[in-house]
Amino acid sequence: MQIALAAAVFLIASIPPAFADESGFLKSIGGAWSGKGTVTTKIGTSPMDVTCKFAGTTNGPALAMAGQCRGLLVIRRAVSADIKANGAKYSGTYIGPSGRPSTLSGTRQGNSINFAVRWSREINGDRLAQMTIEKIGTRGLRLRTTDKDPKTGRNVVTSDIRLTR
Repeated sequence: MQIALAAAVFLIASIPPAFADESGFLKSIGGAWSGKGTVTTKIGTSPMDVTCKFAGTTNGPALAMAGQCRGLLVIRRAVSADIKANGAKYSGTYIGPSGRPSTLSGTRQGNSINFAVRWSREINGDRLAQMTIEKIGTRGLRLRTTDKDPKTGRNVVTSDIRLTR
């Protein structure tokens, strides 16, 4: 009896965990979003207030978000992200105000997808940053980017946009 129980425990413990299907989570992010926030184009400068609109479409474990943000009444920039879940890992492409594609890679923790960003060119002294897409309740979404200040080494929020349906 004890040998059979030990064998069953060993068998269960040796089965790799199944990866959750991320399609449901991504589908909950799809749809129309609008809101406001701030964007800092270069660390050390004042943040600019922006108003943004996004539309997200999903296809299974993939999400495409496209939209634009406006600041100072006359500056308008298109931004987009195409991400895909493969098991517990996420990857994709982000196209920011520069129009250049940057790569995203990360994982989801709870209601947040946390990405490492590799910019297409050097920004704020290097090509690396962090981006988070956080679902807040059923009607909220927060897009946040942090980058390292090359002078102090501290992380600085470079964009923080809060959206609602």
